Amino acid sequence: MTPSLARYACDPAHSRGRRHPEPPAPTRNAFQRDRDRIVHSTAFRRLVYKTQVFLNHEGDLFRTRLTHSLEVAQLGRSIARALGLNEDLVEAIALAHDLGHTPFGHAGQDALDACMAEHGGFEHNLQSLRVVDELEHRYPQYDGINLSFETREGILKHCSRVNAERLERLEPDGVARRFLDRIQPSLEAQLCNLADEIAYNAHDIDDGVRSGLIRIEDLAGVELFERYRSQAMAEHPQLQGRRVLYEAIRRMLSAQVYDVIDTTRAALEAAAPSDAQAARRGGPLVLFGDAMRAESAALKRFLLRNLYRHPQVMQTTEQAKGAVAGLFAAYLDKPAEMPDSFAERADKERAVADYIAGMTDRFAMREHERLTGKRWVA
Repeated sequence: MTPSLARYACDPAHSRGRRHPEPPAPTRNAFQRDRDRIVHSTAFRRLVYKTQVFLNHEGDLFRTRLTHSLEVAQLGRSIARALGLNEDLVEAIALAHDLGHTPFGHAGQDALDACMAEHGGFEHNLQSLRVVDELEHRYPQYDGINLSFETREGILKHCSRVNAERLERLEPDGVARRFLDRIQPSLEAQLCNLADEIAYNAHDIDDGVRSGLIRIEDLAGVELFERYRSQAMAEHPQLQGRRVLYEAIRRMLSAQVYDVIDTTRAALEAAAPSDAQAARRGGPLVLFGDAMRAESAALKRFLLRNLYRHPQVMQTTEQAKGAVAGLFAAYLDKPAEMPDSFAERADKERAVADYIAGMTDRFAMREHERLTGKRWVA
């Protein structure tokens, strides 16, 4: 095992390998190679024009799926380093975890899931796996980008039993097996799940205030934010404007990171897993302390009420759902409007879903107007 890794970390030298065997790279381990393949993928580049909360055209400085993924990777690597986990694996999972997201954020996912209700549904985690396993076409030997088992397993954050059973039939003892056995993914994958939550809570506060939909004063009742805003003002009473926001969020992020590190260390010490496989059987081991978990949940509830369900956001959400539904119907009616690689597939509905899911916000808007004659009203 690499000396810098803890005994319960994933060691690339002991990876379960790739679906299509390949010789090792001379200068990179398996997880570093995964990261590089993800960064060079078409799906990764598309994330720059995919919605996080605010549509890409609504402002140049709002987070996109790409900047969100980068923030998750940064937080994940910082925590992994402190815990002796594999930073390269954490980074690869973080950068790939949203590759399957539709245009228009969760609104697009919900609309596509409704369109696919009688054809297996649509879920973005499963779609992210489809992207790296099938939909990227970069290599002559195989479809997908042939990532290692550990990265693919980390990408598949959620999976229904029906989908897990289907994946298990296609890949026995594969990435979906853990959902049937009810065990955890690697510690690195657990860490990415938590870093995802930490990142979006923080940057959604920032984007919400930047948009004008929420004010710093509105957050006074949210203990996790207000505690650090008050500390910042007590130490720097001259602070004004966005510097107050930035400093409060910086302190909040640091507190959450240190809480995860301390709580996880204690959990690992108590469970004492002998290796990475034993850690999977130990239940969730990368986690917040009870108090931080409660405060994080309260912040999520605030954002749900005041930002994600804000009338302005909801108006855009409904418009986005209508656009995705309109695109789905149009392509089903006229498959030739899609590229041949999608139009000629036998699984017609899934081909349409794959094509729409790969769109950026602005391309989906243009296609919707071209196919339906309806203009997007900003």
